[in-house]
Amino acid sequence: MFHDRRAAGELLARRLLPMAKSQPVVLALPRGGVPVAAAVAETLKAPLGLLHVRKIGAPTQPELAVAAIADGETPRLAINHRVAEELGISEAYLKEAGARELKEIERRKLRYEGGHPGPGVKGRSVILVDDGIATGATVRAALLALRASAPAGIVLAIPVAPQSAIDQVADLVDEVVCLEIPARFMAVGEFYVNFQQVSDGEVEALMRDARQRMQSSTPARR
Repeated sequence: MFHDRRAAGELLARRLLPMAKSQPVVLALPRGGVPVAAAVAETLKAPLGLLHVRKIGAPTQPELAVAAIADGETPRLAINHRVAEELGISEAYLKEAGARELKEIERRKLRYEGGHPGPGVKGRSVILVDDGIATGATVRAALLALRASAPAGIVLAIPVAPQSAIDQVADLVDEVVCLEIPARFMAVGEFYVNFQQVSDGEVEALMRDARQRMQSSTPARR
């Protein structure tokens, strides 16, 4: 059990500390991954950015991930084909739902980042962080978008995930760092004492603090 997302991030940071030498970029999946990633970025003295991705739920079961769409120059859609086929999900539904989720991504980008450009990832080592993985659909979409940005390498870092979810994304990363891989898994939240929803305001504050930390650590030009 992790006390909360911040505590999980501090534990992850200990495992990831050897990566600090490579000066990585830490990217979080909003909103739940941001407190975890903030702790990692702070420990590694790394810049913190966001990789926006949204789950597309089934029409009658919104919590069941049929697909996920991630932001980028070309938005990336990752479909859970098994679920989509079982439920008879049409391409038209995925297209309409994807467009709706991209609008929500634009809203979040404006609010969370306030026009500040995120850290560049091309040619750099990237640590992608979330608070856990349930099925892998959302993270897979994020990784597809991230790979299109040509990073030097990708490490996926999460506190908890079942082996089946890790298997879904392992081909898209150089390494997976996962603190707990339970044999029995129902939901990410069952492995946290405090798993309250992360608010927009909390994400804003964490991103603002991360920007200020990096600015204060940058030597002044003469």
